Amino acid sequence: MCAAMFVLVAGLAFPPAGVRADHPPKESKPVFPKDGRGAKVAFLEKEIEGSHKKVEAVGKGDEKPQKVVVTSPLVTDVVVTQHYSGLIRARRHIELRAFTAGYLEAVPVKEGQAVKKGDVLFKVAPALYKAKLDAELAEVKLAEIELANAKTLLDKKAATRQEVNLYEAKLAKAQAKAKLAEVELDFTSVKAPYDGFLGRLGQQEGSLVKEGDVLTSLSDNSVMWVYFHVPEARYLEHKARQGDSKDHSRLELADSRIDLVLADDSTFKQNAGNVVTIEGIFNQETGTIACRADFPNPDRLLRHGQTGTVLIRRTLKNVTAIPQRATFEILDRRYVSVVGKDDVVQLREIVVQNETEDLCVVKKGLDVTDKIVLEGGRQLRDGDTVESVFRKPEGATGRPKTTGEK
Repeated sequence: MCAAMFVLVAGLAFPPAGVRADHPPKESKPVFPKDGRGAKVAFLEKEIEGSHKKVEAVGKGDEKPQKVVVTSPLVTDVVVTQHYSGLIRARRHIELRAFTAGYLEAVPVKEGQAVKKGDVLFKVAPALYKAKLDAELAEVKLAEIELANAKTLLDKKAATRQEVNLYEAKLAKAQAKAKLAEVELDFTSVKAPYDGFLGRLGQQEGSLVKEGDVLTSLSDNSVMWVYFHVPEARYLEHKARQGDSKDHSRLELADSRIDLVLADDSTFKQNAGNVVTIEGIFNQETGTIACRADFPNPDRLLRHGQTGTVLIRRTLKNVTAIPQRATFEILDRRYVSVVGKDDVVQLREIVVQNETEDLCVVKKGLDVTDKIVLEGGRQLRDGDTVESVFRKPEGATGRPKTTGEK
């Protein structure tokens, strides 16, 4: 027994013949063909490819179809809106200037005051102009006396007809000067030519003004003109829908309504109907044409110089609409993911006619019977198999009609 134990210990302590004790046994290596390095690489590629195929086979066996929510296009009426920056102007806005020179004797109005036609706004000291009128009236009286004497002499054959004509001309000249002096005296009172609101007062009581000096401004705010610029393509679109028209200075926007949004994002109560006045030429630098919408302003809320946003709301009848979130872009083209009857995904390009903040109006590319992925369509690929849950179009879009557009 001792001999057996010795043999066992010896076998553990000493390596087999031909193996050094300070080097462990080498691992076994795959046997490569003996035709060089290229053959070894080909052998490794085959091994890797085989392992990948095994992994893919296992993955496909365990993969479940992705769950998606689908809906169908909705045929409905959609209100689309075009936005344009607008500049608000009063229908009549003028500068009131001094007709005569002199001292301002009175300024009976205040800045921003509402005035009526004929109200006195400024009063220039009239003393000099009244004295001038009196002098001219005296010249008229003198000319009348001279003419009467000439006619008496003519009747007595003591004067010629030519002399009478000269006195008649002298009288007419004196009367004209008197009329001019009367007008100048009347101009010492600056009156409102129409109802409106005053602007800033350029001169105060006691100021010395010259003829032509600006005194204030006057705005008629009963109707406000809002100017905005429309791109050429939009103009041609509206023109084509209008058809023949005898008044080429005005453009009727069929099936549309023009609204105005103010600086606080509130919508002005009055609308401008559907007719705008168009300018005669295009701006070549911007490619736009100036248009003007007329807004009634009964409460006088709008003032000259304000800004706002013109909204042209147009109702599209019986169009095909889908939710915005169901679409995605690839290289500037719009796509949706369509799910077929076999639950296989197909990426399909669509042509969008108009857009709102939550809807796309589709011109081409979809049928009303198609089922499209509501969200996450961009992550799917052609040929993917999905598990679909259908949602009615009304619920998918949130609402069948909308009033906003990007």
